[in-house]
Amino acid sequence: MDEAPAPELCAAVLAAAFATEPVSGWICGDSERARRHWFAATLATHATVPGARRHLLTDGTGHPVAAAVLTPPGAGPGAGAKTAWTVRTLLRCGPGPLIRTLRYLGGTAPAAPDGAWNLEFIGVLPHHTGRGAGRRLLDQLLTTAPAPGGVHLTTADPDNVTIYERLGFTTHARLRIGPITTTAMRRPAAPQE
Repeated sequence: MDEAPAPELCAAVLAAAFATEPVSGWICGDSERARRHWFAATLATHATVPGARRHLLTDGTGHPVAAAVLTPPGAGPGAGAKTAWTVRTLLRCGPGPLIRTLRYLGGTAPAAPDGAWNLEFIGVLPHHTGRGAGRRLLDQLLTTAPAPGGVHLTTADPDNVTIYERLGFTTHARLRIGPITTTAMRRPAAPQE
């Protein structure tokens, strides 16, 4: 697993992995181009966040299989990075994706527990799903992230809720944002030995 991949590599994996995910579909519509540009702009901005982490899982030949992006507690991009993201998203994706992203972030941000890392994205390339790649990546993240406040995530895919529950996450909120129902989940920190 690569624990410091280039943002572009993770963005390419996530754009493909999120092709049918409800939130990215709502934000970007059916446009593969908009989704690719949206992930590229978002991960370039995320890379400016102090302490932010990106992880890339590769197969035996070094080809990307899955990617994940984490934000430390209380961290976020600075004003300049936010402005750059806004301009990139507006120019490459259009006003709709920009407005829907801001609406989604405004609706989900209050659900994030204080002190928890935020698992922004985790995705597996479509032709690798069902083979345990996502589980391996998430297990690695959960054992290596310094998360005394636990890990928080949101998912709009109801099938993901049971997967995350098996990994120790519990639901703490259900949010309705536009046409999307999102489940906010948290996994407490592992007890210190």
